[in-house]
Amino acid sequence: MGILSVDYWQEFALKYGVFGLAINSFVEAIFFPVPPDILLIALCISEPESAFLYAAVATLFSSAGGVGGYYLGYFGGKPLAVRFFGKERVDRVHRLYQSYESIIILLAGFTPLPYKLFTVSAGVLFVSIYRLFLFSLIGRGTRFFTEAALFYLYGPHILGFLRSNLNAIFSVTGLALLLLFLVRRRLKRGVLP
Repeated sequence: MGILSVDYWQEFALKYGVFGLAINSFVEAIFFPVPPDILLIALCISEPESAFLYAAVATLFSSAGGVGGYYLGYFGGKPLAVRFFGKERVDRVHRLYQSYESIIILLAGFTPLPYKLFTVSAGVLFVSIYRLFLFSLIGRGTRFFTEAALFYLYGPHILGFLRSNLNAIFSVTGLALLLLFLVRRRLKRGVLP
């Protein structure tokens, strides 16, 4: 049973409880490959009545970890990006990213995309740290509270459904949200009738 196995992390969650969930949620948002969902689900199965507490801890610490990822990108990645691509190109990408940063961070928070890539990129592209934290709270909260609510309402019986469908549901929801965002932008600019 290796450190990257699901069984290892489920046992870790049960052994260290909410403290282990907090650490995993924080570190995963910066560099760690094991998503907090695994620990969150293990804890929700063991104590469905505390599911919303676990979701709140995962949301808060994952969003705070996102700020850590931001600073890693800001102080470590930004100078490298400028060195390799030039200040003009980095500024151009920053302006493009800035136009869509809220929706990008929101989607990264609840879709199966690797959240840490977006937190570090946010620092490299010097997006608003306040927007990063706010939209991380919304995106991560959407994901974790949805999982918690399902376990609270249905108990461990929902596990099979989640394993098979949750990422697909969040992906489709993310795509729909992205389309709505783009249509809204076009309507504001008067491009669509």
